Amino acid sequence: MVELPLQLVARGKVRELYEVDDEHLLLVASDRLSAYDVVLPTAIPDKGAVLTGLSVWWFDQLADLLPNHLVTARTSQFPEVLQPHADALRGRSMLCRRLSMVPVECVARGYLTGSGLQDYLQTGGLCGEQLAPGLVDGSRLPEAVFTPATKAAVGDHDENVSYAAVVDLLGAELAAELRRLTLAVYGRGATLAAERGILLADTKLELGHDTGGRLMLGDEVLTPDSSRFWPAGSWQPGQAQPSFDKQYVRDWLDASGWDRTAPGPELPDDVVERTREKYVQAYEHLTGSSLDSWLREA
Repeated sequence: MVELPLQLVARGKVRELYEVDDEHLLLVASDRLSAYDVVLPTAIPDKGAVLTGLSVWWFDQLADLLPNHLVTARTSQFPEVLQPHADALRGRSMLCRRLSMVPVECVARGYLTGSGLQDYLQTGGLCGEQLAPGLVDGSRLPEAVFTPATKAAVGDHDENVSYAAVVDLLGAELAAELRRLTLAVYGRGATLAAERGILLADTKLELGHDTGGRLMLGDEVLTPDSSRFWPAGSWQPGQAQPSFDKQYVRDWLDASGWDRTAPGPELPDDVVERTREKYVQAYEHLTGSSLDSWLREA
């Protein structure tokens, strides 16, 4: 990543967060890829641009449901101190409002897979909510379920928790609002994706309060890193689904014999290219625009 003349506030698995002033932060998405909570040594070209461009597009699609932290993603509108770095930041960075983040991952699931499937196989339910017996990998749930998780530090694993645990942590009023907004965002995302031949299996959101106490979307939203997108035409419960996200890498890692501990293995060139294609396809299928047009616009 480029060295910026700003104070680094945090470095996550994929993003760097820089302090711009008392009210604003710069969020920069790298091409790093994490799997099983381990940052892999091989980057995926253009991944950061896909995550940023899709988030900007979705923020616009969701604006009537709740506000978001985005000020601008156009580098020409960034502070003067960042203009010498505009080329490196273009397409992968957002100037954002500071938020006080809610310490819960807000997850919605419309289909059973991933850690939700493991939870179901062990308990017969999801985060304490019982489900019908006989569901399999890829089963569509009768209705989307709010399945919150605790936030983990880099290298640690998020842990699914019950809704009652969120109530205990945050209070009944805020917990109910988090559930309502998460399911509303999932519903809008699933509807728009379905119109484009894509199933939104699940998604996780980051929410926080601005200085005025308004609850709003932060970080990224409805990207291939925070969501599972499946081609609707090939959906078949009872097996792993083809997807427009990093599941392709997860599958390769599983077959490689890696034990899911750091450091992760280097990815072969063909896996890198195929994964890049998956990310770019997600952007272009959902937005109806090319990734190149986003990079020119930013």
